[in-house]
Amino acid sequence: MKIFVPCLVILAGLTTNLMAEETAQQREFNWPEWRGPLATGVAPHGNPPLKWSEEENVDWKVEIPGLGYSSPIVWGDQVFVLTAVDTGKKGQPTAKPDTAQAKEQRPTGDRPRGRGRGRGRGGRGRRPSEAPTTIHDFVVMSLNRKSGDVIWKKTARSQVPHEGFRPGDNSFASASPVTDGKYLYASFGSFGIYCYDLKGKLIWEKDLGDFHMRNGFGEGGTPALHGDWLIVNCDQETDSFIVGMNAKTGEIQWKIDRDEASSWGTPLIVEFDGKTQVVVNGANRVRSYDINNGKVIWECGGQTGNVIPAPVRLGDNVICMSGWKGTAIFSIPLSAQGDISGTDTINWYYDRSSDYRAGTPYVPSPLLYGDALYFLKSYNGILTRMSAVTGEVDYDNKRLASISRVYASPVGAADRVYITGRSGTTMVLKLSPEYEVLATNKLDSPVDATPAIVGDQMIVRGQKYLYCFREK
Repeated sequence: MKIFVPCLVILAGLTTNLMAEETAQQREFNWPEWRGPLATGVAPHGNPPLKWSEEENVDWKVEIPGLGYSSPIVWGDQVFVLTAVDTGKKGQPTAKPDTAQAKEQRPTGDRPRGRGRGRGRGGRGRRPSEAPTTIHDFVVMSLNRKSGDVIWKKTARSQVPHEGFRPGDNSFASASPVTDGKYLYASFGSFGIYCYDLKGKLIWEKDLGDFHMRNGFGEGGTPALHGDWLIVNCDQETDSFIVGMNAKTGEIQWKIDRDEASSWGTPLIVEFDGKTQVVVNGANRVRSYDINNGKVIWECGGQTGNVIPAPVRLGDNVICMSGWKGTAIFSIPLSAQGDISGTDTINWYYDRSSDYRAGTPYVPSPLLYGDALYFLKSYNGILTRMSAVTGEVDYDNKRLASISRVYASPVGAADRVYITGRSGTTMVLKLSPEYEVLATNKLDSPVDATPAIVGDQMIVRGQKYLYCFREK
């Protein structure tokens, strides 16, 4: 029998590798997370329409109940979205018990000293929103990608939220779901994290406690998935932390305190030199954590406050940016170790704080298409394209004629760049060092969610409707 044991081990290893390769290939033809299969905003096999409107190239259009800024994701013939429905029924916020488990899940510590203290995400010192008094249903939906028909709809939780959000700027369902093609993971932040199979069966749920965001602006951080790991970053006004969870069971494997105030970013998980890193942007530091134990591998200070944009990877480097009350882009080698703030280890750094015209994103994340980096100033329709390799600018300060404000992140496919504004207008640009507009498309509905691209379909979530566009 000993003769056959090594063979069985080898076969098991080959089977595991083949399954991993098959899953990776499947990812490229789907849109499993809000930044797409490559976590860059690009659909490598996509060829969506160039033009659309409320009447032109509409494959289907479906009304989504409630309110949610959550971006749609796609696997196979299923489209997944999250929403929160105000039932109008009066109630009281659910008090979380101060149990030993709750204490363990909410680390103690001093309030992080983030930059820009005392103001909301909009940076204009507006008053915090009031806590709701009505019960909200936190809903997960699966729709048929071919027809738009609802396949299943599950209410994950019903309760009165403990704090509100800025109307017109957020929702109770702003984090996007993520899937590996077997399970769907949905985070409603303070209102729980849920794992379903793709048929809608609840596998597990986890409550990480109530979060308290700056000026009651609301939550929105999306989890990151890698193999059997689900990573959830919980930056808030007190006791910020990050957790590594077993994606199969929901059990917390490690939990690390973070010296950060409120942020709304999504971690980026990358493999490099035999180790898997979790890269998390933050106002005080960009940090890379070892996915196996949560230990910091490297860190770099210098971002602005109120961080939202997700990092992107180019080769052996990761690029992080932010743009609230300042500008900052860092290209950092994944081989870094320890604190590299202000050192020559940083590949290149972009700071245009002295130029009021230029800027980096405050809300939307960048698009990395090949080695071209596209990003907007703050949440305005002012575009920059630069080399992600060198940081050299191809063009900047390009004001998008038909777009004023942008929350959705740019996406790309078929050598085209799609930028969708809050008004519902999408401008399509040619992937080129020269600025060239190919089309301008207008919807009646406001759009804040990032579109999804699968094959020849473009799926766009408006404030009221979910649209699917395809060339007719």
